[in-house]
Amino acid sequence: MSKILIVEDEKTISTIIAFNLKKEGFETDAAFDGVTGLEKALSGEFDLILLDVMLPGMDGFEILRRLREKSRVPVIMVTAREEETDKILGLDTGADDYVTKPFSVRELVSRVKANIRRSAVQAEAQTAPAQNGDRQLFGPFAIDRQKQAVYKNGVPMELSQREYELICYFLETPDRVISREELMEKVWGYEYYGDLRAVDVAMRRLREKLEDNPAEPRYIMTRRGAGYYLNSGK
Repeated sequence: MSKILIVEDEKTISTIIAFNLKKEGFETDAAFDGVTGLEKALSGEFDLILLDVMLPGMDGFEILRRLREKSRVPVIMVTAREEETDKILGLDTGADDYVTKPFSVRELVSRVKANIRRSAVQAEAQTAPAQNGDRQLFGPFAIDRQKQAVYKNGVPMELSQREYELICYFLETPDRVISREELMEKVWGYEYYGDLRAVDVAMRRLREKLEDNPAEPRYIMTRRGAGYYLNSGK
């Protein structure tokens, strides 16, 4: 049974989230302030963390920054803020996803399930025995699927799990333009709900890491109005 930590200072909202998650078979725990939330998050007991931004004692961004120094547990930011900069900051800090209050409980549960499912697939891949063809070469890059690692000119790159998954998905069909909706569905793992900025943020970060000059990309290309594609150079 997967265990979810709900870090939310509004106890009514926390109770509603916990009730609906328990109906879906999840075990839950709660923290109502930032300091307690960080302490519990760092315990390693949880399969996913629902993290509010506005918390007493320590805000969600600071919790996420400290958590990412030691853990890659999936984190979904839950916030009442509408500003795009706040959402981008959460994703840039290492959040896997976000939902904005007021949110649909059905959508929240769907995203929880998708992120836990994706995390389980990652764990299985990391423990699977190596197979022939696990290492794939592309330009100066080598992708080791067994280790879930990417190397540039032989040097390991610091990529998030989402960034690694994006590279792998693009490598399945180089030069094919892939829409943001498709990336959201196939890489994020849930149906498109209307906000695709998470894709754009992830693609920008991936481009900054892969390209020698992100302003003049060679590998991660944009087709205006259509999506992104991986340029094979052919």
